Amino acid sequence: MTDPIPIAKGAEAEIFDSRFLGRDALIKMRSPKRYRAAELDDELRSYRTRNEARLMKEARKAGVRTPVVYDVDLKEFSITMEKVKGIKVKEKLDREPGSAADVCMMIGNAVADLHNSGICHGDLTTSNMILTDDGKICLIDLSMGRTKAELEDMGVDVHLLERAFASAHPDLTEAFSALMNSYLAVKKEPNELLRKVEEIKNRGRYT
Repeated sequence: MTDPIPIAKGAEAEIFDSRFLGRDALIKMRSPKRYRAAELDDELRSYRTRNEARLMKEARKAGVRTPVVYDVDLKEFSITMEKVKGIKVKEKLDREPGSAADVCMMIGNAVADLHNSGICHGDLTTSNMILTDDGKICLIDLSMGRTKAELEDMGVDVHLLERAFASAHPDLTEAFSALMNSYLAVKKEPNELLRKVEEIKNRGRYT
């Protein structure tokens, strides 16, 4: 593995460009938080690192495209993963709104497959999706997700995605409708999910 090159820094982690066994790779390394007790900080970083790696593997088993995990280092709290070739969905929709309906239908199918396998993403936005060079939707940054997801978790996923579209893509309401139609066509027990999403929305209105 070559020396990593920092390319991005978020609130929780830094992303490094690297190579792994001759392949392009990314390293996601969780940074220490000085405001937390050291023991608690290590425990949280370890859990989130293991959780994210596990979710990516479980999602791929269910047929949902995520980066391939190459290595997990719990001493460095890092995941070395495939560098997925493509464009962030947010950028794609911003640049080419005419493509939104087709892209959104693929998103709906991917999220439904994820939920049908009992996994929730936890932070579904178009910034956490890549449209790959071969025309697939790849979900990234599953660090807030969980396995054995309940209806509530899936409802929150869908509600967050709806809010993300309203905020980042307010002119793409028809495309979001196409997303939901494709999601509901694949999702098991879709009516229960719709009721849960409406319940979650109502909580926000009256609290």
